[in-house]
Amino acid sequence: QSTDPARLLPLSSTQVMPSLLFLRDAIFALILLLHLMALRHVAATDYMVGDDDGWNTGTNYLAWSEKYNFTVGDVLVFRYLAGQHDVYQVMEETYRSCNSSSGVLRRYASGADRVPLEAATTYWFICNTSGHCLGGMKFGISVANSSSRGGVVEAQAPAQGGAAPRGAPVWLLGLTMGMWGLLYY
Repeated sequence: QSTDPARLLPLSSTQVMPSLLFLRDAIFALILLLHLMALRHVAATDYMVGDDDGWNTGTNYLAWSEKYNFTVGDVLVFRYLAGQHDVYQVMEETYRSCNSSSGVLRRYASGADRVPLEAATTYWFICNTSGHCLGGMKFGISVANSSSRGGVVEAQAPAQGGAAPRGAPVWLLGLTMGMWGLLYY
């Protein structure tokens, strides 16, 4: 079929205006979304390992770590008596074996250690004091980018429930505003 040239008329201003309004709202939603994502990155969270119990024997670190979703920019805070405990950031094999003769990435021993979670990856921690790792003083966490969820990666006992979400993802707000723009116009 051929198209009749007489039917190819320019759009009227009433036909163009809703398109421009939608474009304006879409740009606003995108700017707002980017701003909120930047705020989320700035609003990193400090997590006290073991909560009130700190980094100590007898604490269930699986249960502790299941309560949280860890994202890039967050910080783990280890509080313990220096000389009684330490913190080793290790490779997974070292974590599983509790043998720190290899696979140690970082060592902390101040009693007030701050470990920034700088990458979306899996982090493994142990106490290297004799018998403590084998006694359960260890945990592994998955750290996600701020737009996705992180959490526990290693279950040392059957998991009881999952990690609680921090709130609605930022992209949901942008999607909602975008849909509002489509429906309104």
